[in-house]
Amino acid sequence: MLKRVILIVLDSVGVGELPDAYKFGDQGSNTLGHVTEKTGVELPNMGRLGLGNIIPLKSVPENPNAIGGYGKMAEKSAGKDTTTGHWEIAGLFIEKPFPTYPHGFPDEIIKEFEKRIGRKVLGNKPASGTEIIKELGEEHVKTGFPIVYTSADSVFQVAAHEDVIPLEELYKICEIAREILKGDHAIGRVIARPFTGTPGNFVRTGNRRDFSLKPFEPTVLDMLKEDGYEVFAIGKIEDIFAGQGITGKNHTTNNDDGITATIKAMDEVKNGLIFTNLVDFDMVYGHRNDVEGYAKALKHFDNRLPEIMEKLTKEDLLIITADHGCDPTTPSTDHSREYVPLLVYSPLMKHGVNLGVRSTYADIAATIAEIFKVGPMKHGTSFLRELPL
Repeated sequence: MLKRVILIVLDSVGVGELPDAYKFGDQGSNTLGHVTEKTGVELPNMGRLGLGNIIPLKSVPENPNAIGGYGKMAEKSAGKDTTTGHWEIAGLFIEKPFPTYPHGFPDEIIKEFEKRIGRKVLGNKPASGTEIIKELGEEHVKTGFPIVYTSADSVFQVAAHEDVIPLEELYKICEIAREILKGDHAIGRVIARPFTGTPGNFVRTGNRRDFSLKPFEPTVLDMLKEDGYEVFAIGKIEDIFAGQGITGKNHTTNNDDGITATIKAMDEVKNGLIFTNLVDFDMVYGHRNDVEGYAKALKHFDNRLPEIMEKLTKEDLLIITADHGCDPTTPSTDHSREYVPLLVYSPLMKHGVNLGVRSTYADIAATIAEIFKVGPMKHGTSFLRELPL
């Protein structure tokens, strides 16, 4: 009998364009396929679970003796951002995309924000996070004006030097932005982007915080919590769900920290869900089109995967997936509309199994709901009975 689910999101590790990718300008995107093709990175531990059986991968061969469940999932919601992906994993559909601001935020938003925080702002345009602090960081340090920018995603990002605007003040500024951005301007996330260093050598820190909209309906996390199960959030999971449905948390700073925190949580959480986001694939490598860095991050996770698997008992189910793509080999530095991988394993499983192409990420929520007998979920089809347990 399963009593615990360990759900790990490899942020942005997509496995090929969705049929509607052309609507998003993402034709040809294939994050995992292209990274393995360009670098030859070997991923033997995920390969044992069946990673190479999902799509053809140059350096991860198909495994006829895979020990896990393997497949891929389509995103049914309208969008390709972090919030949309994670909410769908938890059972919610986004029918209308969150608003985006390709020309910057309107004057009424910026003026209200400046009035509320007592400072002018710099920027107010779409930009790469690393490039905009190169461009405006020195002026920010001189003036104390925070840098506001966005991207192709539904985000309002605020960058500030930690010695100029201390972290707690930056977080408060972002909470104010979150209060302002509602109604027609209800963007998915406000993100605090602190950095340190000197002109020419500014570096973003690991103290990022996301301030998301609250989910508009109960997710499987809420259902688990309501029924007395633990829901332990690692990385930016608590932020993505605005704290809803969470019983414990660990805000980690990078992939390695997140993997370690997941292993530690497996010693502490006995009955419920451990939900981890590993953000570096997306934030550090995907958005910067760093193909080699992306490959090294995949290899690092693969190298540490046995540590997680060794701690699994016959009461555990491990699920590894992603929330969207971010192909570092394409000219775009934004997320890509892709299928995401589905790898599932329990020591209870008698053999591997092909879980096929799932029509929605919400199949994960439906499966978790069936395991813990909560719900029912409005969306998704459980794959629990397809597993040879």
